[in-house]
Amino acid sequence: MTTPGSSLPPALVDRAALAARRARMRDTALFLHHAALDEVQDRLSLVNRSFTDMAVVTSAPALWAEHFPTARIVAEGEVLDLAPQSCDLVVHAMALHWANDPVGQLIQCRRALRPDGLLLAVCFGGQTLHQLRASLAEAETLITGGISPRVAPMAEIRDLGALLQRAGLALPVADSLTLTAEYRDLPHLMRDLREMGEANALSARLRHPTRRAVFTRAEDIYSAHFATSENRLPATFELICLTGWAPDESQPKPLRPGSASARLAAALGTSETTLPD
Repeated sequence: MTTPGSSLPPALVDRAALAARRARMRDTALFLHHAALDEVQDRLSLVNRSFTDMAVVTSAPALWAEHFPTARIVAEGEVLDLAPQSCDLVVHAMALHWANDPVGQLIQCRRALRPDGLLLAVCFGGQTLHQLRASLAEAETLITGGISPRVAPMAEIRDLGALLQRAGLALPVADSLTLTAEYRDLPHLMRDLREMGEANALSARLRHPTRRAVFTRAEDIYSAHFATSENRLPATFELICLTGWAPDESQPKPLRPGSASARLAAALGTSETTLPD
């Protein structure tokens, strides 16, 4: 709670800047959305049920609508256009890492689900662009004596898995897929990020042009520490897939502690030793 005269901390993400970045997305640069789409389709193929009321939260509406033509496409934003209990499936596609309130996003998705409805969320994880992050930080420190926010902080898989539970989702699962793209130089990578709509939209970003020397030094550092044998620059993208269900009485429940009918030692064929008090 804030006191009179106090102010809330600034939002991590500048939503207006993000919208401007998204408006310049190019279909030819959406290979990570295609990877996320493949992950979603693979997971849905393993679920033994049909979904009739699907919503997709995404910044790439044309791509996701093409593959899920009956789905309702919802624009990414801090407040999602999702009515309570209107869906049996919600896909949050490649937008959670830009949310100022990620747990709030998941709560909105859960509220939109009917009992036993499914949420699938795919977003970038903490290993994404670790080479670029390290190279820019070292270069900027050497050239300017300080570091400015350039790559959005992204959550680790264990933290994102915990968000599912905080959002009230049952049977939570979090897993990851690591993809590596290779680039001929740093400008090539930076251009790809712009065309993906993933360029810097942090509220605390620099509001003036960066000195060219910073990027020149960053490319030298990148190449020295990470270049492949073909002298190309690898860029890691970690996709984290989150799965959770709206609670329902029909779902399996964990057993009550002490209710097991057999001892673990017997199952393992070993002796049971009593620990001292």
